[in-house]
Amino acid sequence: MLLHEYSVLDATALAEGLRSGEFSAVEVRAAAVAAVTAVDPVLNAVVGERLELSPLDVDPDPRKHGDYRHVPFAVKDLVCQAAGVLHESGSALTAGHRAEQDSALMLRWRRAGLDVLYRTSTPEFGLSCTTESAIGGATHNPWDTTRTPGGSSGGSAALVAAGALPWAHANDAAGSIRIPAALCGLIGLKPSRGRVPTGPDSDDPLFGLSTEFAITRSVRDTAALLDIAGGKATGERYLLPTPTNGWLAELSSSASRPLRIAVSSTSPFGGPVDADCVRAVTETAHTLAALGHHVINVDLGIDGDEFIEMSSIFWSASIAETVRSVRPRPGRPANVGLRPVTRVFADAGEHLSWQQVAAARAWQNRITRQIAEQQAKTYDLLVTPSTARPAWPTSEPSMDEVPASPAEWLRRLFAYVPFTPLANVTGAPAITLPARPAGHLPVGVQFTAALGEESLLLSVAAHLEAVADWTRLRPESHLSHPETPRA
Repeated sequence: MLLHEYSVLDATALAEGLRSGEFSAVEVRAAAVAAVTAVDPVLNAVVGERLELSPLDVDPDPRKHGDYRHVPFAVKDLVCQAAGVLHESGSALTAGHRAEQDSALMLRWRRAGLDVLYRTSTPEFGLSCTTESAIGGATHNPWDTTRTPGGSSGGSAALVAAGALPWAHANDAAGSIRIPAALCGLIGLKPSRGRVPTGPDSDDPLFGLSTEFAITRSVRDTAALLDIAGGKATGERYLLPTPTNGWLAELSSSASRPLRIAVSSTSPFGGPVDADCVRAVTETAHTLAALGHHVINVDLGIDGDEFIEMSSIFWSASIAETVRSVRPRPGRPANVGLRPVTRVFADAGEHLSWQQVAAARAWQNRITRQIAEQQAKTYDLLVTPSTARPAWPTSEPSMDEVPASPAEWLRRLFAYVPFTPLANVTGAPAITLPARPAGHLPVGVQFTAALGEESLLLSVAAHLEAVADWTRLRPESHLSHPETPRA
């Protein structure tokens, strides 16, 4: 299998080739390793050495998602972990830490037979919309290596966008699946809160803001992977209904009926939105209207200052507890080695009262119900830009520039990514879809649905994918191009 052949196949095509005998598991793994080896010196997306995970009893369910055994995969070096494997969360504080057990999601990846080959880069504890860490340096966008792939799942997005892997794990607490997907021209689904298990170490990570899933190149891969990852696990807090025949079967189920599509390109936090990002939403709205859907403009009525203040309480409390739980090295305080921004959050979290956290949870309940009621009355899907601008330069914003407070850091981040955090607070599912770029950088369009409505998101995404043919959008550093560096 040649690299230029391997690099243009999505996971479903690779799985079909493996099942038919067109190519072997050995060939696919060799191609994946060669592909990552070729692009990573440019992208800096891999953390550490290639993984050697012991096999588990493979239990694919072909009635739902088919057989994806031996399809290459990678896990972001944050939250999802395998027993005995380094799990450093992009931090010098936790460098050298090895996980004691597999997370529930890791077990699902492995039992589905995915070939988990690498860990991918992340900023320290996921606390940025770029991907740069003190232990690994900056990860670069294959569309323009002077720019960021976004964060905090930028390592996964960079490898998938370059054609080195067909899909990769990611997680999302303020947009960290959708932001890098948008900046790299990919598909990024943040499932509903509780759709994908987060245990056993947490039942509601970051007060319900954080969700696990992945970044892909095709809608069919997204649906197939949700079949693998989704569903209740033992001890999980939530139970959401799942389609009887799996998510793949849902791709054609809902897009045929006329939908109420609400559109907004105004930042909830008052900052500017790039013209290319607005244009992508406008063109998508025109396409949806031409397909028979009813498009309206909407004002969400969010108090941006309150949103930032309340969100900063969640993040500060969570970061403080994460830092506290790390066993300090002999003779060194627990927070030595933290990036300056992380230390600001950890210190602030140490001084929060339970009453402040309770007030933030009460606010979260109010805004969740406010948005849900508005949606039930007015629209089926909300369409916005995914980010306020295309990919920005690496090291911007910098985690070494000390903010006055956690709220000030979030204000900086939300200037770049004002549209993604709302779905984390409410728990609603949201998906970023590629839009054909006006310039040389891709932009994304975000669709948000009501809690549990992944079927609607996926069916609309599949319909738009058929119209737009995103698969032909490829960056400069893509393995299908003959000038791409080879191993």
